[in-house]
Amino acid sequence: MLEEERKYLVDDAFTMPDLGAAGRVSVRGPVSLRATYYDTAERLLARHGVSLRYRSSDARSRTWTVKLPSSTPGLRHEHSRPSAGAGVVPEDLLDLVTAYRRGRTLLPAAVLRTSRTVYDVTDRDGNVLAEVADDAVSVMEGRRVVSGFREIEVERIGGEPKVLDKIERLLLRAGAQLGDFVPKHVRAMGPVEAPVLVAPEPLRRRPRAGDVVTEAIRRDVARIFKHDPFARLREMMPNGDTPVHQMRVGTRRLRSDLQTFQALLEPEWTARLRAELAWLAEALGGARDVEVLRARLYRTAGADPLSPPDSDAVQRIDAALASRQAKALATLDAALHSRRYVKLLEALVGAVQEPRLSPLAQERADRVLPGIVRKPWRRLTVGGGGAPGAGGLTPDLPDDDWHEVRKRAKRARYAADAVSVVVGPDAVLLAKAIARAQGVLGEHQDAAIAADAWVEAAATEPGNIALAVTAGRLFERERAAVTRARAEFPAVWQSVVEEKNIAWLK
Repeated sequence: MLEEERKYLVDDAFTMPDLGAAGRVSVRGPVSLRATYYDTAERLLARHGVSLRYRSSDARSRTWTVKLPSSTPGLRHEHSRPSAGAGVVPEDLLDLVTAYRRGRTLLPAAVLRTSRTVYDVTDRDGNVLAEVADDAVSVMEGRRVVSGFREIEVERIGGEPKVLDKIERLLLRAGAQLGDFVPKHVRAMGPVEAPVLVAPEPLRRRPRAGDVVTEAIRRDVARIFKHDPFARLREMMPNGDTPVHQMRVGTRRLRSDLQTFQALLEPEWTARLRAELAWLAEALGGARDVEVLRARLYRTAGADPLSPPDSDAVQRIDAALASRQAKALATLDAALHSRRYVKLLEALVGAVQEPRLSPLAQERADRVLPGIVRKPWRRLTVGGGGAPGAGGLTPDLPDDDWHEVRKRAKRARYAADAVSVVVGPDAVLLAKAIARAQGVLGEHQDAAIAADAWVEAAATEPGNIALAVTAGRLFERERAAVTRARAEFPAVWQSVVEEKNIAWLK
């Protein structure tokens, strides 16, 4: 569940205003809640906006809850499980905080006793739009109250976002103060260290090359960490993407950045980290590749509504892919639950905190980085190693050559992205232009792989004529998509090599 709430600071003299302007109001409570928050000795969960809580109430309700941060303050992903008692965290919730605790023991970090009165704001039909909770919080040490505070939490339930704005105006007029979004247990624990994976202050005016590569590493690692819990849950992202894909992107980008900027890093350290990332990328890739194929199967089958393929045959292909996907996900699960993965996570945090930089990293970024980016750019444009440059791709070349250019396009794009903080809009324009070309190359590769997959599916049942005919029709549609991508690419590539995009690389 995605929890959207706002918090307000109030004192003991605060009186809840009439909330009738936001909707009809009914009052529940007060109820007594007792919550124990768990964290590592280093407060690693709190430092990254994560909480793990056991809560009991006088209504004899007992639950364990994990809350995970989102990119927006006040929005958190909440996962709860009923429990018979404290002390034993449900395994699936413990799993969700793997990336943040990284094998460390979880201990009680804060115990809060809260007296809560809830004001339900509803529409005319009784549908709850928002809950306004008035919480008087006592921070406990054993049976002793060591401190306390009062706050108002407003959570959107079923209303439009504007209902929160209406309630906020009423609360502020009554004397409430809108402060930073700080969870109760963090207020109780006191200040915690800044999270490693959150962007620090903007780069200095004239950053060193090492500052820029460190920031690129941080962004890549943060993407992996952010999507780890959701990859375990198999949840779709709000934009329809999948966390497995996003983790794979983070892993690929980090491997690419480590290779592109290897002159700024210690070679042995970089090689070890890239090798472990390759292991993770393989586990993620197996699951992601089948994910893409299953989605593409129905897209290709439905491409011509006037000539649909045999639906039973399509379902047989999908069933075979589903079995393959289950095996790939089992392999990924084994990787994500391994000690090797936890060690890799620890190494990734270390890469952000103390990257192994070379002496060249101390030089000014604007003097060093453009020259470093020229290498992946030239490999993309000129080619090398037996593969053509992007401008040399022709319709008669094999699929592998097109795929090689796609991989080089990714590396050049990631490099331009990384240095855009120094180079500015010119690097941003180039990265966006390459991304468009990469999109065409990606469609080419997906279609080529899918065409082979449909033929392989037919080969599993040699006597099934309907399956063979269906696979053949799907194959033809995929090869037609390959042909369209090849015809489209030259114009897209021409927009990449426009002078305004590449002048800074000369």
